[in-house]
Amino acid sequence: GKAAAFLCSDLASGVTGQILYVDSGYNIMGM
Repeated sequence: GKAAAFLCSDLASGVTGQILYVDSGYNIMGM
């Protein structure tokens, strides 16, 4: 999906030590 494409791109070089949740926002709702 789009998250995988972002992580494979050069734009992701600035992302370090992050957990990227790809779950349509369910982690925010605490489910």
